[in-house]
Amino acid sequence: MNILEKIVEQKRIEVGERKSLIPIALLEKSIYFNSPSISLKSYLLREDKSGIIAEFKRKSPSKGNINQYAKVGVVTLGYMQSGASALSVLTDEQFFGGSDNDLKQARKLNYCPIVRKDFIIDEYQIIEARSIGADAILLIASVLSKEEIIRFSNLAKKLSLEVLLEVHNEKELEKIPNEDVLIGVNNRNLETFEVSLQNSIDLFSKLPNSVVKVAESGIKTPEDIALLKSVGYNGFLIGEQFMKTPNPSNACRTFIEAIQTQEKVEA
Repeated sequence: MNILEKIVEQKRIEVGERKSLIPIALLEKSIYFNSPSISLKSYLLREDKSGIIAEFKRKSPSKGNINQYAKVGVVTLGYMQSGASALSVLTDEQFFGGSDNDLKQARKLNYCPIVRKDFIIDEYQIIEARSIGADAILLIASVLSKEEIIRFSNLAKKLSLEVLLEVHNEKELEKIPNEDVLIGVNNRNLETFEVSLQNSIDLFSKLPNSVVKVAESGIKTPEDIALLKSVGYNGFLIGEQFMKTPNPSNACRTFIEAIQTQEKVEA
């Protein structure tokens, strides 16, 4: 059993427990449930923004502890003030050190799109995402069937949530349900955990033309952003590169300033 299978197995246990403790009717009473959502697509396409989805995560299965004591409010507010287009907040506790409360804290302080990044395997989690203030959810093609992706995407749309569908290889492109979703190409090989931007480059021409496209993992320098933009990507998910520093929001600011300087020189 690989790490992804272990995570999904644990997630099924967790979701079963939460469903028995917190009924959907209670989730629907959240102050966020019927509040207006903020479009991730629109923010990634804005010319005055960087296209960066800045991620908050404390640890990961591949890297262990990254920034265990980081404060979600401080970091996410700093990300937004630095010019990030959107936020991604890990809510998985066991493997990534996150929580639903992390996303709630980010929501209280930020007016920008927030992606709930978790391992969604049940409709309950989509309703839960809306109740904690998310604007978009991550669906991982490698752990879901096409039928599940269609069903989950339809429910998300009804709840005014956008979907970032994560793919890792060409075979998973067959699971794209429609062109309403955003497509995230993950550059991490789930079998070996090796990371290469070449994956985003190779898959780009095979993606539907009209979808908003996001490159994920392995982005380390402003030059990487320039390369991916030249290919045609609209968004860039960056987490570890910022979170591994003592001051993630400052690292984000420096990174975005370097991109802006580079683009001015090239112009």
